[in-house]
Amino acid sequence: MKSVCLIVQQIYDIDPRVRRKAEALVAAGHTVDVLALRSADGKKNYSLSGVNVRTIALGKKRGSLARYFFEYIAFFLWILFRAPLQMQRRGYEVIDVNTLPDFLIFAPVIARWMGAKLILDMHEITPEFYMSKYRMAESSWAVRVLKILEKISIDFADHVITVNEPIEDLLTRRGLPRSKSTVMMNAVDEDPFLNSGPSLVPERCDREKFVMMYHGTINRIYGIDIAIEAFALVKEEMPGAELWILGSGSEEAALAGLIQERGLGSKVKLLGRVPLAEIPKWLSQCDVGVLPTRRDIFLDFAFPNKLPEYIVMGKAVIVSRLKAIRHYFGESALAYFEPNNPSDLSQQMVRMYRDPQLRTRLAIRAKEEYTPIRWSLMKQRYLTLIDEMMGIAGPPTAKTSPPANTTMIAQ
Repeated sequence: MKSVCLIVQQIYDIDPRVRRKAEALVAAGHTVDVLALRSADGKKNYSLSGVNVRTIALGKKRGSLARYFFEYIAFFLWILFRAPLQMQRRGYEVIDVNTLPDFLIFAPVIARWMGAKLILDMHEITPEFYMSKYRMAESSWAVRVLKILEKISIDFADHVITVNEPIEDLLTRRGLPRSKSTVMMNAVDEDPFLNSGPSLVPERCDREKFVMMYHGTINRIYGIDIAIEAFALVKEEMPGAELWILGSGSEEAALAGLIQERGLGSKVKLLGRVPLAEIPKWLSQCDVGVLPTRRDIFLDFAFPNKLPEYIVMGKAVIVSRLKAIRHYFGESALAYFEPNNPSDLSQQMVRMYRDPQLRTRLAIRAKEEYTPIRWSLMKQRYLTLIDEMMGIAGPPTAKTSPPANTTMIAQ
């Protein structure tokens, strides 16, 4: 039995990507520790689904660059001292470091000297993240520093994981050797969605309704206000249609005000956060998923975690025409609209409302195109990489997703 450590500056319980990896390792027979942040009411040390979690009390109060820097440095120093202590006890073969920040890969340097191999799992592309969040110019000194940190972090890691092929291509242009790169998509673990048990979620009584649904974090980048504005444009053309919004976040109050301003109080429902275990039951009650993510230099590379959830539930999805999504799904799989454009989104809403057969065709095709990147394949790809890093198989080699969908419009 081999030992693996995962490091993430996040609350472990709510990070689906890290949880999927950790639980896959446990199921494969490895001993797994996670070093992470502690929730407000959480325990210092605990076990979850066979994963040993060790935490630090460091609240996430981000907003300013100074606060980001403070939290990054505090967590970095904790890992710098904690990782070698854990290494002495556990003898890790591999340490999997999850960004942000990129330079977190240097925190387990002592554990590396003690024999651990280091994986850098790049959840985000940091320069573009800060360009988007703080409206930084690409030519600014801060972005140039972030690109330098990204490059030396990649060079220091023994292997790098990226979340999709467009991001891998971008990082390759910035110096990432494909020989040390693996793409592991944010695919959904299908079992909870296809085999959910009894639920407290109320069933829809009126099957004549047409329910569009968004579920996830409620903040500006996800464009929920755009969906509300689009619905307001065509509400008279869609009698019986409703928009259900599941989740919580910083934009809840603003969205509630917008709903009232547009006269949609009876048609748009802010349902709040729902338990993760109940999400499959909620999704089963919608007719169409709506993912109206805004587009910018960072978000164009985004592949929403929620998209596979609608797909595995057999739902048609209206989605922003973003580069990363179009890389994997063609026009016959998803109902695309131009990002940041309520008018274009409203036309897709009406189109989906009027054509049930189209919804069915889209859902079937999306499932077909999702098959090469589903979790069962991503999980095996990750476990194979871990085995290779441990010396169980040959040296790590580049592993990427199957070729992009060739039916799409050229970029």
